[in-house]
Amino acid sequence: MMRPTTIVVLKAIIAVLIGLLLLCQVVVLPGMARSLAGMYPYLAYLEVPGIVIGVIFTLCAQVVLVCVWRLLTLVRADSIFTPRAFVWVDVSLWAVVFATVLVVTTLGLLLTAPAGSPSIVLLCLLGIVVGAGLSLLLVVLRGLLRKASQLEHDLSEVV
Repeated sequence: MMRPTTIVVLKAIIAVLIGLLLLCQVVVLPGMARSLAGMYPYLAYLEVPGIVIGVIFTLCAQVVLVCVWRLLTLVRADSIFTPRAFVWVDVSLWAVVFATVLVVTTLGLLLTAPAGSPSIVLLCLLGIVVGAGLSLLLVVLRGLLRKASQLEHDLSEVV
C-alpha cells in the first residue's frame, strides 16, 4: 500500500505541473509564436497553427496528469483494481496517442514549410519515438492492471 504522504506529495507535484502547463498555454506559447512570427515574417502564417497545436499538445499532457491524479485517488481508496481504473488508463493512453499524432502533424507541417531545420526535425522525431514508447508502455501497464485485477478477484473468491 502506498503511504498517504506519498500520494499527497505526488498530487501536489501534479497540481504544480498542471498550473505550469496552463501558464504555458496562456502566456508562453502565444508569446513565443508572436515573437517567432516577428523574427521570421515568411513563417508568420504558422503562428496560429503553432499556437493551436501547442495548446492542444499541453492539454493532452494535462489530461494525462489528471488521469494519474484519479489513479492515485483510487490507490488511496484501495480500489485500484476496479473497472474505474481502466477508464483512467485508457484516457491516458488515448491522450498520449493523440499528442503523438500532433507531433507527426507538426513534423509534416514543418517539412512542407521552409521551417524544418535539422534540430526541429530531430526533436519531432524524438517526440514521435517517445510518444510511441509511452503508448506501448501504457498498453503493457493496462495489461498488468487487468491481470492484477483478475488475480485479486480470484483471491477474493477463495477467501
